[in-house]
Amino acid sequence: MTLQAIGLVGGRGPHARAHPLFGDLSVSLGEGESLRVTGRNGSGKSTLLRTLCGLIEPLAGELLWRGRPVRRDGTALRSELLYIGHALGLKDDLSALENLRVAQALAGRPCSDAQAAQALQALGLGPRTAAAPARTLSQGQKRRAVLARLALPVDLGAPGLLVLDEPFNALDTASVAQLTALLAQRLAQGAMLIYTTHQDQSVPARQAQTWHLGAAEQADPAGLVA
Repeated sequence: MTLQAIGLVGGRGPHARAHPLFGDLSVSLGEGESLRVTGRNGSGKSTLLRTLCGLIEPLAGELLWRGRPVRRDGTALRSELLYIGHALGLKDDLSALENLRVAQALAGRPCSDAQAAQALQALGLGPRTAAAPARTLSQGQKRRAVLARLALPVDLGAPGLLVLDEPFNALDTASVAQLTALLAQRLAQGAMLIYTTHQDQSVPARQAQTWHLGAAEQADPAGLVA
């Protein structure tokens, strides 16, 4: 299971081709490996993540999943992908537990109430919080409710590619430690991780790479370091 980016160039908006946000990005990820993306606000971190998981077509270059071009058919990649972006996508009138079960059902990986409750507990959300309407939760609790998808049993068909946009935002120190341990566990089980962060936070991996986005790095695309 591999994800390969070859000479990717990407951007957004009507002037994207003239002024791309990033260029000449090449990287290969295998099982148990991670890519951490850093950079100032507006440097293209979110656009890069959406490009790497096949949600935005690159301006140039090629994205391969298991050796096959995603541009031609992204179905295989999407079937093994978990993407969590800035928009948490919670339904306000549903509980955290109900939101988790709905999200899993829509992804074709349904879970039981007991499995959802256990996953929420792993992110520090006990029974009372799990049963509360999402609109009553704090920002940190909402983020943990969404990230609980990472804690569901692997035998439910856990996705092999985890793409997370600022997963540590709004989390306290204890929650950051819980999430880091959970991501390290998923990597040890063979998943691949791509994530953005503006914090000094990393996740242990078999091989951890970092891509720095910004004006200097765009001018010198050798910003990929192991």
